Amino acid sequence: MKVEKQKYYVNVGTQEISQVPYGNNDDFTIYADEAEVYLLRKVFNGMHDADQSSFWRTHIPFKPYHNDSENDAYDAGIVDAYRMLYQLGDDSTRNNIKELGIILEDKE
Repeated sequence: MKVEKQKYYVNVGTQEISQVPYGNNDDFTIYADEAEVYLLRKVFNGMHDADQSSFWRTHIPFKPYHNDSENDAYDAGIVDAYRMLYQLGDDSTRNNIKELGIILEDKE
C-alpha cells in the first residue's frame, strides 16, 4: 500500500508546518505523508522544549553556555529538522539547505 504524500510549507523559525502558504510560512516546501509530518513535528516540539529549558538556564549565571545540555539538544534538533527537510524537500528546498551549509553530505 503506497502512502500518498502531500505538499507542506515549513518555516523553521516559527516551527510552522502547513498545507496552506500564508505570510512567511513557506521558507521550505516538502512532500510528506502523515507519519513524516508527525516526526517533523516531534523534532520541532523537542526544539521548543529545549529552547524553553535554555531560557530558564540563562537565569543561572554560574552555568556556562558551553556546558548546557539544553542548548546542545536545541542545536541537535535544528540539524535533525534540516536533515528531514532536505530529505523531504523539493529541489529549491534542497538547494537552499545546501547553501546554508548545515547538511554537509547528501543522505537520501
